[in-house]
Amino acid sequence: QVLGHVPDLMVVRVDFAEGACGALHHHPHRQVSYICAGTFAVTVGPDERTLAVGDCFVAAANVPHAVRALEAGTILDVFTPARAEFLGAVR
Repeated sequence: QVLGHVPDLMVVRVDFAEGACGALHHHPHRQVSYICAGTFAVTVGPDERTLAVGDCFVAAANVPHAVRALEAGTILDVFTPARAEFLGAVR
């Protein structure tokens, strides 16, 4: 769910069922992600960690990253610049 955006900034809420994955990927956008609910196995570059409510991670531009929900949860993602490919879902 895109919560808000301007050309150089975007906030997105992503809800995950237990076991759901954000597959390993990379993009030219810088990303900060905040764990709102649940627990996640997170990979950023060569680093792997378990993050829980109140934790966050940063993925620099073009750095591979992935998440796996260890339980149902929610992540708030902030991107700069905005991800144009997400804007088709905005009404």
